[in-house]
Parts: sequence; structure tokens; C-alpha cells
Amino acid sequence: MDYASYPRPVVEDIARLRRRIQASGIPEKRTDKNLIIGTWNVRTFGDVFPQWGENPSSPKRNYRAMASIAEIARRFDVIAIQEVKRDTRGVRLLQNWLGPTWGLVLSDVTAGDQGNEERLSFLYDQRRVHPSGLTGEIVLPPTSRGDPAQQFARTPYIVGFECGQERFVLLTTHIKYGSIPQGRADEIRSLADYIASEIRDRSQDPSSEEANLIVLGDFNIDERGDNPLFQAFRSTGLTVPKQLEKLQTTYGNKPKYYDQIGWFMGAMDLKFQDAGVVNFAGAVFPEIDPRSMSYRRSDHFPLWAAFNIDRSTEKMAHTLGVDPGMPDPLSVVA
Repeated sequence: MDYASYPRPVVEDIARLRRRIQASGIPEKRTDKNLIIGTWNVRTFGDVFPQWGENPSSPKRNYRAMASIAEIARRFDVIAIQEVKRDTRGVRLLQNWLGPTWGLVLSDVTAGDQGNEERLSFLYDQRRVHPSGLTGEIVLPPTSRGDPAQQFARTPYIVGFECGQERFVLLTTHIKYGSIPQGRADEIRSLADYIASEIRDRSQDPSSEEANLIVLGDFNIDERGDNPLFQAFRSTGLTVPKQLEKLQTTYGNKPKYYDQIGWFMGAMDLKFQDAGVVNFAGAVFPEIDPRSMSYRRSDHFPLWAAFNIDRSTEKMAHTLGVDPGMPDPLSVVA
């Protein structure tokens, strides 16, 4: 990211965007102290117009848009990105702008009309995070009658990572939208059931490849609370941090809550700290309407969750023979 090469409108975008990032509460990366995970549906993330100015045709996403996308992505240790297209030039350009220490993992393209030629992906800062070796796509087993199961429109993707001495697994998805909400509910419930029956039990074993399972992505859930789509997400025990419950994840006058980060309470060893949303509406491309902006940036906001990975006090408490859950375990030392 060569800030000295940015034209003035791009610098102004970044200045406004940094204020929004700070307002979101996302913490700074602290080596050996924290882990910051993100998820973001970057609308139709394919090719990029290779200039700072506007493209009269397509694609509308240009270098100006990429600069502000990179400004947010670099704040994460690992970020799941949905709606990457068959053409991967955009996400690879983003990786290049983030720098040589950033890695990329991509799923295959989901075939069929409903797959929309989409991939799922993870970008990760290799100075802080490394793949554990676990990768896979979620394929539903046959029904109890032996019939083939209805598969997901866009195959969910699971990847394991390591951060310091911590291991965690991210499962990301982009649930089909469709004109009928029930269709979305069926997919959400199928995924929640599969995670609960096939992965949750394994994730509770510290030696498991699936330890510390976090589910994140675009679930196309209109509302949280009592909404049937959100209840389908929570039907097997997945929990969304309370910090995200009232934060909309798309622009517009009517709040939408399409994007989620969640995990099974009691089944994760990572110590959760905080979560939030980076609302960039009006901060980038302020001279154009929000719909036009969305084709350059996105129609979704990125979500983040931060975890404490500093276990030094906990380990010393064990040596001292005191409860590591005490407010200040080390106070027993005179």
C-alpha cells in the first residue's frame, strides 16, 4: 500500500474511513496479545479497472475503491471474503496491495446457476496467522433413506488456522438469497444442523483439527431477534456476540443484518473480547449515491470479532497454585 501514490480523492476517502474504523472500536493488532477476525461480502469481487479514475463501462471497481478495501482488510489478522468471482484478479490484487506477508486461500467455483460463479476466500496476515493444514468444503451426507441430499447453492468452506499457540477453525458461507425467505431458512438450518451434528462434538476436543470453530459469512438474514431466519441460524446453539445484535451490516434506511459471526457457547477455548461493524456509508465515494458506491466498494459492511490470546497470567496462576479466574491471580505474590 503506497500511500504516497494515492490521488487526493483517495486520501480524503482514507481519512474519513479511518475515523469510521476507529469509531467501530476495532483494536490495533498486538503481537502475542490479540487475534482479530473479520468477514466481508465484497460485492461481485472479480476484475478491477486498473486506473484511479472512473470506468465508463464495467467493472466499476477501480484503484480508488481497492485502496479503501485494503485499508479495512489490513486491520484483520484473517478475513473471510464472500462473493469472490471466478475471475480472481480483484482478490489477488488486494493481496498484492496488502503486501508480501499476506496469504490467500480460495475455494473452487461453485457450479450451477445458483452458484453464481462464486468462490469463498480467506486473506490472512502471515506475520500473525498461519494455516493449520485443514481445508474442506461442506457437502451434506445422503438422507436417512439413502437419497442424495439437497446441497448448498454455494458450497460452504472451512479452513483451520494457528495464531501463536492458539488454533481455530473458520467456516464461511454465502447463503442464497432467493425471493422466498423460507428457501434461505432451509439452507441456514441445514448448515446449522450439519455443524452441530458433524463438527461441534469434534471441536470440543482440544486435539481436534476443528477446535475453536467460528462460523461467519453472509447468511442473508434480514433481522435478528425473533426473525425465522435468525432463529434457524441459532437453532442448534450458535450464538452471535451481543455487541453485534443491533448493528446493521448493509447500507440503507431499513437496517439489514445479513452478515453474522457466531460460535457455540461453551465449545470454544478462545477468550472473546469485543465485536463490531465498520459502517463506511458516506465515507467513501461521497459524491455518488449509495447504490453506485456499492458496485465500487460493496453493499455490505465488514464485521469483526477480537479475541485475547495472551495466556501468560493463566499459566503463571497454575504455577502459583491459584485460580486463574480470579480478578488478579498474581496478587498472591508479595
